[in-house]
Amino acid sequence: MDIIISSLLLLYNLLTGSGEQSAATKQLAVVYLNTAAGQTIIQPELSINGTKNGGASEAANVKKDPQPDTPPIKGIYVTAHSAGGARMESLLKLVDSSELNSMVIDIKDDDGYITYPTTTPELQKIGASMKYISDINGLMLTLKQHDIYPIARIVVFKDTVLARKQPELSFRHQDGTIWKNGRGDSFVNPYRKEVWDYNIAVAKEAAKLGFMEIQFDYVRFPEGFEKKAANLSYNKTEQSRVDAVAGFVKYAREQLEPLGVRVSVDIFGYAASVPAAEGIGQDFVKISNDVHVISPMVYPSHYSTGWFKQKDPDRSPYEIIKGAMLDTHKKLDPTLDLKPIIRPWIQDFTASWLGTGHYMKYGKAEVEAQIKALHDTGIQEYLLWNAGNKYSPGVVYK
Repeated sequence: MDIIISSLLLLYNLLTGSGEQSAATKQLAVVYLNTAAGQTIIQPELSINGTKNGGASEAANVKKDPQPDTPPIKGIYVTAHSAGGARMESLLKLVDSSELNSMVIDIKDDDGYITYPTTTPELQKIGASMKYISDINGLMLTLKQHDIYPIARIVVFKDTVLARKQPELSFRHQDGTIWKNGRGDSFVNPYRKEVWDYNIAVAKEAAKLGFMEIQFDYVRFPEGFEKKAANLSYNKTEQSRVDAVAGFVKYAREQLEPLGVRVSVDIFGYAASVPAAEGIGQDFVKISNDVHVISPMVYPSHYSTGWFKQKDPDRSPYEIIKGAMLDTHKKLDPTLDLKPIIRPWIQDFTASWLGTGHYMKYGKAEVEAQIKALHDTGIQEYLLWNAGNKYSPGVVYK
């Protein structure tokens, strides 16, 4: 039996290659239009475990990219307020006039609001909408006309709206009040399947609207949760935090697979450099095993003194990105037969809160340094983050 399985795996690898993206044999617009027209071909899964060395042995199936001919994605973050407002015009011009080809748009935002007027009764009952994007169908048409690969960002477990509406799905103090972090945000419980299904319902609607990829963010417990858990009231199972989070990701991929969309997850950049971020439930390999795209957030400003031998990481954009990508390869290369696309979030903002001498003003040179570090480590895709959607002028995106 072992010989048969080994032969099958060898044949599969010869047929499919390494699992990385195939060459961009079609234009992005063609891929998008075919998908919107319902012509995407869903690849069947193989019931052979896709791991080496037991790296993610819990996975039952090998995932395959539902859009293998999509060109390398280079995108920007777009808030719902920008997507539905006047700033969208300038953002469209930026993409049209450069090598950028994608927008990551908030569909369920950091507060937990669905950002457009949903017509799905289930979502209307459980969540709450803010009409930042008043004409979602018009927005999708605009993206199509500009040949922009649309990614729906869905913030999952940080959800103040749902926590207030259904406190039993959140974390509570002993007096019954909802726990909040220092910024006033509340999280919902990753152990609760009702929370899983609600977020997947949002994702399914986004896919039906025409988004080609669902990007889940805040797929984790609150920061420092391991120090808070004993004093909070919440429903939990025998699963570890890592298994609860990885379980959601696997379930989401399986639920969304029939719709032909890619599934991606944002993850802390340092998760690639440590065994596992167990406090917040993020295991880089386990999550990567069940997504088509993994997006480590490797902003130089988010690393502390000493990372990758840098005294002030924010002032060393090339070195930090290069070090983070080398760690990412070390983490994934030995463990997964079918790696996800690695598409990092990089920094296009100035981290002045770090204090004088510990940060630098980010602009064209700093963004290009990060892109060079990606290319030097074999990474062709990336996303730029600026919370206000004000991107540095003159950057050569390559």
